[in-house]
Amino acid sequence: MKVTLAQLNPLVGDIAGNLARAKKTLSEHAANSDLIVFSELYLVGYPPQDLLDRHGFIERAAEALDELRQYTTAFPNTGVIIGAPLANEKPGERRLLNAALMLFNGKTIHTQAKCNLPSYDVFDEARYFQPAGPVNVVDFKGEKLGVSICEDAWTDPVLWPRGEIYERDPVSELTKAGATLLINISGSPFNVGKEAIRYRLLSDHAKRSGAPLVFVNQVGGNDELLFDGKSMSFDSQGRPTALLESFREQVMTVDTAADGSAGSFTALSEIESIYLGLTMGLRDYMDKCGFSKCVVGVSGGIDSAVTLALAAKVTGAANTLGITMPSAYSSKGSVEDSKALSDNLGVELKTIPIHDTYMCFLSSLSPSIATKDVTVTQENLQARIRGNILMAFSNEYGYLPLSTGNKSELAVGYCTLYGDMSGGLSLLGDVPKTKVYELAGYINRNSELIPHAILEKPPSAELRPNQTDQDTLPPYDTLDRILAGYIEEERSVEELVAGGFDEETVRWVARAVRNNEYKRRQAAPALRVTSKSFGSGRRMPIAARYET
Repeated sequence: MKVTLAQLNPLVGDIAGNLARAKKTLSEHAANSDLIVFSELYLVGYPPQDLLDRHGFIERAAEALDELRQYTTAFPNTGVIIGAPLANEKPGERRLLNAALMLFNGKTIHTQAKCNLPSYDVFDEARYFQPAGPVNVVDFKGEKLGVSICEDAWTDPVLWPRGEIYERDPVSELTKAGATLLINISGSPFNVGKEAIRYRLLSDHAKRSGAPLVFVNQVGGNDELLFDGKSMSFDSQGRPTALLESFREQVMTVDTAADGSAGSFTALSEIESIYLGLTMGLRDYMDKCGFSKCVVGVSGGIDSAVTLALAAKVTGAANTLGITMPSAYSSKGSVEDSKALSDNLGVELKTIPIHDTYMCFLSSLSPSIATKDVTVTQENLQARIRGNILMAFSNEYGYLPLSTGNKSELAVGYCTLYGDMSGGLSLLGDVPKTKVYELAGYINRNSELIPHAILEKPPSAELRPNQTDQDTLPPYDTLDRILAGYIEEERSVEELVAGGFDEETVRWVARAVRNNEYKRRQAAPALRVTSKSFGSGRRMPIAARYET
């Protein structure tokens, strides 16, 4: 059977636009395809979140399904599998199903709801959907198709070391029901390392079932979530017959009777995948939110340099503005490095000194707040002045302001609310500081875009004389390893100490993470690249007292 994998980038909520893309794909590929497969909840985009609670939204989705169903009559030899929310008519159950519908020649010939509804990390599907009852295969063109949806394939016990395994294994159920071709439609978000895990998982399913398998994943950025696509198909021995590209739309038709000949699987390097994910995420966030240009506060440090380089790559130098805002504590080198960076990128750089504004603030505050020594209060004043300047350019000219802080700083609160945290999107908010340096190296892989002087200088906020980050923070290589254990691996303080980290340092980090939840709650959305990011995937209380 010839199956077309439609790895597309739907816009959440844009039912009419997503429908138009589906119809266009069908019209372009039907002549050479028996079946065209779209991704999970493609018709409404994934994840639609509380749009699913709006009755009018579900009604429009149903109308779009009817329109697509009727449209298939123009292509009577080609079926369509598409993901959409479906009303659940059973009383006493949740009112929606996360469904895969098979349309053929004006009819719905098969409907399969999702069985395993994830509710961990960024997922919250049990909030909206009823899990499926029995799974069934469908006869189509001499094959028995077994259709599953995303998490239904994530049942390998190896993936659940703490035992949170699902009770059902829908892929095995479909195999026992006689499936001769397995199809999984997905909205599987990207994080570093997931690509190889996903490949092994799906290959093993094909091998165990003895049936070819087709996997179609969404691609694109939706708010903080990045979807890498990487759709693929396998023969009955688990060998790849097609491997679609990462982080871009692609439509490919495969013959499921073919032997695996797509070559060996090679995952992208960690840094390349982060780079491609961040650039795709920024591009989609701007396009889907209606921005065409962005502004970055450029300090001469590594974080703002990487952010500016990524922005210029995505929007083009002409649509990217850098603003350097030196104070009395800004080194001459930082100002010069900012200029060299912008020249290398071809980006306009405006210089707006903040000293006079800062002195006005100090004068106004002097009757109430001591201003003789440079305190944290005075440091934050400088950061907030800079944040106000960036927001002024956003208001006046429609720039998307990009905040520049990294995950390490955000974790321990080494950032200023309404200052350097100001922005509409954070590119590096889920990128640890040590990875920021690796990302800079990747950006410089062909030529020196980020000056070596920026890479070599000790990190500093430059908010008081002779300041460096390590005056306040543990060395970043140590900090990042502790944070990875504490946040991404969810290890306790005791486990980290037992693993060889200094107890005082670990307790300081854990306390800093806990005490700065209120800041992160007000931060710009950060593009997710790790297995546990701040945002919707980590929901911690603010007004709380706990030790863990």
